[in-house]
Amino acid sequence: MSVNKEISVLIVDDYQTMRGVIRNLLRQLGFYNTLEAGTTDDAIACLKEKRCGLIIFDWLTGPMDGAAFVKQVQADEKLKKVPFIVICSESNQEVTAAVRQAGIADFIAKPFTEAMLKKKMTAVLGNF
Repeated sequence: MSVNKEISVLIVDDYQTMRGVIRNLLRQLGFYNTLEAGTTDDAIACLKEKRCGLIIFDWLTGPMDGAAFVKQVQADEKLKKVPFIVICSESNQEVTAAVRQAGIADFIAKPFTEAMLKKKMTAVLGNF
């Protein structure tokens, strides 16, 4: 079964430039339906209004910490099955442990390549 490339991908990062980089990488992979949020609060508001098939989230984007954001999204019955890919400029043991404790298996350290993003997306969505 192949992945529907029409799904909406929500990009959550406090740096507009990084959101653009991720959006461009997604387009190179054939995913053109992207949504963007610069804060976790904006992301929650966006998720309440629009359907989303994947969330690519910078763990350090606030104002909510990463674990609280994941918990709030997963507490919503309509959103609890939406997969996450966490990205972060810090890949120390503390951050990695917090991401895993939040139940997120896929983590990418910044900077990353199209190939790395595709590998992580394949792990959570399936082949495309």
